[in-house]
Amino acid sequence: MQRLDFNRSETPTLGVEIELALVDNQSLSLTSACPALLEAVGDFPRGAAKPELMQCYIELNTDVCQTVGEAGTQLRRNLSTLQAAADQCDVSLLWSATHPFSSWHDQSVTDNPRYRGLVNLLQDTARQLITFGLHVHVGVDSGDKAVMICDRMLRHLPTLLAASCNSPFWEGRQTGLSSWRTKVMEGLPTAGLPPFMRNWSEYVWLLQHLIQTGFIETIREIWWDIRPHHNFGTVEVRICDMPGNLEDALGLVALTHCLVKQLSDSIDEGLYQHDCHPMMVRQNKWRAARYGLEAELVDTTTHEMIPARRVLEDLVDQLRPVSRELRCESELQHLLDMSRQPSWASRQISHLKTSGDPRELVRWMTSQSRI
Repeated sequence: MQRLDFNRSETPTLGVEIELALVDNQSLSLTSACPALLEAVGDFPRGAAKPELMQCYIELNTDVCQTVGEAGTQLRRNLSTLQAAADQCDVSLLWSATHPFSSWHDQSVTDNPRYRGLVNLLQDTARQLITFGLHVHVGVDSGDKAVMICDRMLRHLPTLLAASCNSPFWEGRQTGLSSWRTKVMEGLPTAGLPPFMRNWSEYVWLLQHLIQTGFIETIREIWWDIRPHHNFGTVEVRICDMPGNLEDALGLVALTHCLVKQLSDSIDEGLYQHDCHPMMVRQNKWRAARYGLEAELVDTTTHEMIPARRVLEDLVDQLRPVSRELRCESELQHLLDMSRQPSWASRQISHLKTSGDPRELVRWMTSQSRI
């Protein structure tokens, strides 16, 4: 069995990936503009922008950062460059986890051997991946700890989802869910909530088993809501919808950074974690996807029903000491503003009811999120 080493991070470093939809300024529909946009950008920091599975969206990445503020500075700079190139291409950047009315049937696969292979393997479950998310990497110092943090983070994933919900529409219909992206992702055979794994050895065994039996070809085909990333030496949290602007994205990044740091410290201190039944996490994830911040979540310790807004506010209070240590107090505090406002999913629904035109909804979303 092949050895798989975890490239440990000595400190809780930070990396952020954001996926942005590309829309034509005339029709407001999704457009396969990623190749032209990357060419128009020209001299861009290496790895800062990359194509994704479909040509109608683009991924922006930070370098390895120490703080949320540093990640925000990089993203603002690169977004400004990307927006200028998009303006040249008559394209706008859409901060949403799905497009309100464009169909997945009409989108083009990126001309890349890996992506063509994925579509050949996964068929329409891959072609439907016209969804856009926020991914956050936090450095940890061992593979065993990364696996333990993934397990301990499970109870917090529904709160992150509830705070980020921004995909109420699909194929021109209101789905009734606040995060339809979550359901699309769960259509993949290796997505959704991860299985319980006790240590790095068990994680490596599982990956090797999936590869040897031909279920996956590489580790890159694991799309769990949270996963260890051995190359980067991180825990990668992938559950969040793409929120409606950068400020809200950075608030979610701060919450993720603080949670992983707190859990890492608790493992070092030998604190016992009470078991959380997987069905309780699954139930809360459904509630978050369905209702967003209007959800009531089951407390995994007391089994009481608690409003998601209050869960979010309590987490901010608990994590304030950690946020001071990580120098992200203001970004974490921003989540309190988010908890008092309608979710982005609710805002999309409300704006469409007011305007009556899904194109006006897209126009509003692209204009209000410009840097």
